[in-house]
Amino acid sequence: MTGSKDIFAGADPFVKAREWLVEAEAAEVNDANAMALATADKTGLPNVRMVLLKEVEDNGFVFYTNTESAKGSELAENMQAAFVLHWKSLRRQVRGRGQVVKVSDEQADAYYNSRAYQSRIGAWASQQSRPLKSRAALLADVAKVAARHPLKPPRPPHWTGYRIVPSEVEFWADGEFRLHDRFRWTRSDPTSTDWTQTRLNP
Repeated sequence: MTGSKDIFAGADPFVKAREWLVEAEAAEVNDANAMALATADKTGLPNVRMVLLKEVEDNGFVFYTNTESAKGSELAENMQAAFVLHWKSLRRQVRGRGQVVKVSDEQADAYYNSRAYQSRIGAWASQQSRPLKSRAALLADVAKVAARHPLKPPRPPHWTGYRIVPSEVEFWADGEFRLHDRFRWTRSDPTSTDWTQTRLNP
């Protein structure tokens, strides 16, 4: 193990991911919940971008986005994804991949309503991933939406949350001379709590 503390100990990868995320929040300067999200289009061509992980649930990793964005369109074609959380300050990372499902409308509403007002307005105004004439045009659209919804904008129908329900999660910690520690958790059934743990070569 890396260091004197067994940072890999535990029987639940979601509990372990939450523990590592808490440590990262105390160490990372910005966006400890920044997550590289990989999806693929209908031809199988992969695409990756940074999103913000909003919750590590008991059976999944949740993020939110515009369903008409590139990632939303790709997920509509192929409801599978992979992700990486990398914390340079801790020299650790968590990787996972599996099936993707949308969160409930109630859960999406609750998170949307917890966001800053300008972020809620932005979710309406931005046609994410599509061509934009100018930043001035975007700001004009923001102003129009704000005029329509000056107090409590409802959640846009094209904006929701996705839950990655992994069949595989890997925890990685940096080791001297590139002799890293890697532990992979796998399961054949995405509803199962019965995981198989395997230590991997660096």
